[in-house]
Amino acid sequence: MATRLKILIISKTSLALLTVSILVISFLFWKFYTKGEGQKRDFAEIKRSGVIRIATEYNSVGYFVSGDSIKGFEYELALLLGKRFGIKVEVIPQMNFEESMKRLNEKSIDIVARPITITTQLRNQYRFTQPILLNKQVLVQRKPDFGKTSVFIRNQIELAKKTLYVHKNSPVLLRIRNLSNEIGDTIYTKEDEKYGDEQLIAMVSGGEIDYAVCDESIARQLQSKYPGLDFDTDISFTQLQAWMVRKESKVLLDSLNVWLKEIKKSEEYNTIYEKYFGTGKK
Repeated sequence: MATRLKILIISKTSLALLTVSILVISFLFWKFYTKGEGQKRDFAEIKRSGVIRIATEYNSVGYFVSGDSIKGFEYELALLLGKRFGIKVEVIPQMNFEESMKRLNEKSIDIVARPITITTQLRNQYRFTQPILLNKQVLVQRKPDFGKTSVFIRNQIELAKKTLYVHKNSPVLLRIRNLSNEIGDTIYTKEDEKYGDEQLIAMVSGGEIDYAVCDESIARQLQSKYPGLDFDTDISFTQLQAWMVRKESKVLLDSLNVWLKEIKKSEEYNTIYEKYFGTGKK
């Protein structure tokens, strides 16, 4: 009788442990899938869901609020994309590039649509569309006769021992490291986790920091707003910039590239481009 009771107790204990194990595994499985990491989300899945989610940077070129409407190069392109694919578009403004990469990995967004410089490091982790823009990075500094004084730089060699502010995980960091090797001296960098190009430009203007690096396209838009700032010292050569998707989103990438090839020949695209960048090279 005692032996049978002992076996029964062991069986109940084993059953309880098994139940707990199943609950734990089920929770982890649910968490894994609700994050999106266990689900395929390529073009077919996006179409089936009825919505494509696109993250872009909030600035005076890509996405901004003007009066009671939203404008911006990336924003207007995203709307054309939704029209072409016959799908609802959610455009999510996001300052932090690192956060955009994280959300792309988690599949809570499908495209990072901002002018991303194509680097080898990023290409190893993500896929890029065909180039959308030609751009370069420039130094943001105060003019010699404007406000708080700092060393005015026109030659890249003079960047030695200076500290340049960039947004967190900016692709320009690689270019600054290469530039440091080229001039044979250290160029210090500070990565700002909170702000993008436009906010860093405002900080230079206000004298909070002395130097920042931003896209030339942003600089051109803000030149009249900040007449005391200089944007004419190049940090990089002209580079190709594109949108970014996950490595496994091969069909989405192909669809985007077909669409871009078509749309860049259209009058609609020319109108949008000239609105934000003028009549220069595309």
